[in-house]
Amino acid sequence: MARTRAADFEEKQRAILGSAAQVLAEQGMDKASMAQIAARAQVSKALLYHYYPGKAALIFDIIRSHLEELEDAVARADRCDLPPRDRLRLLVRATLAAYRDADDKHKVQLNGTPTLPEAARAEIHAIERRIVRRFAEVLRAVRPDLAGGTPLLLPVTMSLFGMMNWVYMWFREGGPITRAGYADLATDLILSGIDGLESGSDYGDSS
Repeated sequence: MARTRAADFEEKQRAILGSAAQVLAEQGMDKASMAQIAARAQVSKALLYHYYPGKAALIFDIIRSHLEELEDAVARADRCDLPPRDRLRLLVRATLAAYRDADDKHKVQLNGTPTLPEAARAEIHAIERRIVRRFAEVLRAVRPDLAGGTPLLLPVTMSLFGMMNWVYMWFREGGPITRAGYADLATDLILSGIDGLESGSDYGDSS
């Protein structure tokens, strides 16, 4: 007979993932051990291995759950009925809000994804591509010629993600700018940059 899950299985699993993300972010993917993670989560190693057979499975689940939560938050914030510029602003705000209290998970995503087996990396990259695609579609609606002629849509889209994904390196709650304020600043910077692009400019010319 199959063993049934405890009623609090998912709650314990979330707590373990949170503790594991802390340890992995602090110690790095190589140095962090299952023993350290079990101690931080205040569970036995046997219980930890009941949930996850090894560190790679933990890293994968931290990243997967983090990205799925981000994708859901962005999808819920999206308003296809709004003008593209307003729509973009909502998406950036939703992303920065989803990153609140998720610095450890974000560090694991950035540093842990390359350590995963190929199939796991492919699953992570598929979620990442769906999120990026949503932003790219909105940016293309803001300025359709980004996707024609010189292919600037991807560089512009990834420049926006650069502003969002590295915010954990310097942003502090209670600092001189709020999270929502920075979301609007990043949106204004990317929109101003788009407006300043000359139609037909060849940025691939290095001469």
